[in-house]
Amino acid sequence: MNVTNASSPYWNPYVAGVALGVVLFSAFALTGSGLGGSGGSARVMAFLEDQVAPAATDRNPYLASLAGGDVNPLNHNMIWMMLGVIVGGFISGTLAGRVKVETHKGPHVSRRERWALAFAGGGLMGFGAALARGCTSGQALSGGAVLSVGSWAFMMMVFAGAYLLAYPLRKLWNE
Repeated sequence: MNVTNASSPYWNPYVAGVALGVVLFSAFALTGSGLGGSGGSARVMAFLEDQVAPAATDRNPYLASLAGGDVNPLNHNMIWMMLGVIVGGFISGTLAGRVKVETHKGPHVSRRERWALAFAGGGLMGFGAALARGCTSGQALSGGAVLSVGSWAFMMMVFAGAYLLAYPLRKLWNE
């Protein structure tokens, strides 16, 4: 579904960084909390589990705080933030001519393997976000902005892990 043949150039990274800082400051000023993605998806999953197994949701302390009793997990600013990211990303990609259905993969990885790895990696990231009490955007952007030591340590480990895995995984992608 390629909208146009010629795509627009990417934003200057310095301009994008300043814009992200303005958005982060605005989020703190308007909502009292920063940016993050895992909180919205956790609330959607809590809502879905509450629809299927409400008794199990009420017995789980974490899920009960999100969806237990009469609490509506979808009545939260994180849900609107998550929807805004999805809709805004699609609009931005469409306007820049970058919306198309495709699977990026290396020459030695099948399409099925690529999708399996993507879902496995997403699952691991979700599990890690739950353990870290926040995703990379929540930890790095919001936690880093308020100088949280845990968030800075988290980001150092993210970069260290990425550098350790970059070489062996790049071989799968490029050769």
